[in-house]
Amino acid sequence: MNLLLNSPAPKFTLFSTEKKEVSLTDYNGKNIVILFFPLSFTGVCTKELCMVRDELTIYNDLNAVVIGISVDSLFSLAKFKEEQKLNFDLLSDFNKEATISYGALAETFAFGMKGVSKRSAFVVDKSGILKYIEILEDAGQIPNFSAIKDCLSSI
Repeated sequence: MNLLLNSPAPKFTLFSTEKKEVSLTDYNGKNIVILFFPLSFTGVCTKELCMVRDELTIYNDLNAVVIGISVDSLFSLAKFKEEQKLNFDLLSDFNKEATISYGALAETFAFGMKGVSKRSAFVVDKSGILKYIEILEDAGQIPNFSAIKDCLSSI
């Protein structure tokens, strides 16, 4: 699926680490940074999400909510969130529906694993419109957080 800037963000409903259903529409009226990441407890994913944790006040000041999504179970995500003291929601896309709708499904990953999320970043504005899209082919890279912050500053 090819998403286009200034088009509606694909809707989803997923379970959070608190075992609650969370939908994209729950964030209506707020800017959202959606971060898809391959797997919890891996080096680059931990580095990326801890960077966001440490800068969450910047996103708050930019009137944005951050959510992380992976295909991990909500149980492993809960343990990861607890261990890393992450201060934003993690959602489980175990069935890969959101990952597919955002065009972020990796066919193959390390060690022959198939079907994890590509490291990706999306900014959705208060009206549910995509304002930033970054889907990385190299899982060793992290999203361009400067560009994400610039995008948030401009909306």
